[in-house]
Amino acid sequence: MPEISSTTETPYADGKILKHAAGGVGVITFNNPGKRNAMSLEMWEGFGEALTALRDDDTVRVVILRGAGGQAFVSGADISQFEKVRHNAAASEEYARRSAAQRALLADYPKPTIACIQGFCLGGGMQVAMLADIRLAAHGSQFGIPAARLGIAYGYDGLKHLVSLVGPSWARLLMYTGMRIDSAEALRIGLVERVFPADQLWGETMTIAETISQNAPLAIKAARITIAQVLKDESQRDMDAIRAIGIACMDSADFREGRQAFMEKRRPQFQGK
Repeated sequence: MPEISSTTETPYADGKILKHAAGGVGVITFNNPGKRNAMSLEMWEGFGEALTALRDDDTVRVVILRGAGGQAFVSGADISQFEKVRHNAAASEEYARRSAAQRALLADYPKPTIACIQGFCLGGGMQVAMLADIRLAAHGSQFGIPAARLGIAYGYDGLKHLVSLVGPSWARLLMYTGMRIDSAEALRIGLVERVFPADQLWGETMTIAETISQNAPLAIKAARITIAQVLKDESQRDMDAIRAIGIACMDSADFREGRQAFMEKRRPQFQGK
């Protein structure tokens, strides 16, 4: 995967999480290749800091998540930490609380997110990928949740997203066996949206990200809010939120700009307002 100049990256978690932003696109890199980007608690917290920084950067309209080294997106939790931070139920609950805060941040992220997956995407890495809006993968990537092989319970939120993507039968097969599937199978069952040759993955991911960044932010926000409500039980849907964002779009300067650009046969310049 092409390197981003280190001079343009901001490090977190002692450099194991890197943040970059340019041209409307933010990039967060899981940078622990010696351990196939396995996530330590410090990395989870650094990930949250990077997400927050890109969320608050008005120049950033879409965020890509990727792993360093070409061998893994995220291969799961850093098991070497388990004796210290997850050695029993009480310790595991504290670990889950601290890492869950960062996953919640991603789950409710106000900007589009893309998981760019090359290599292993396992356990906690699957949680991160499933929380992204879009998942793009390289040929030969491997997906799985080895919780049954470690004797741990995979959390409710992670399983909720897994079931919503692949259905309960495939979720059972993956969870009961701890098996791994390749990118072709992941594409077939709906776990990822598109698969590319490894040497094309980054370029294709950037093309999609740049396309999103050039579209109207309010219209994308409207789609994000509405899709989220569609996925809820009918009794829990916030129809007022859908109506409010629809009004905001129709009254926006961007809608006027879109109409004008269409009439003038030029690319619109959206400002997100």
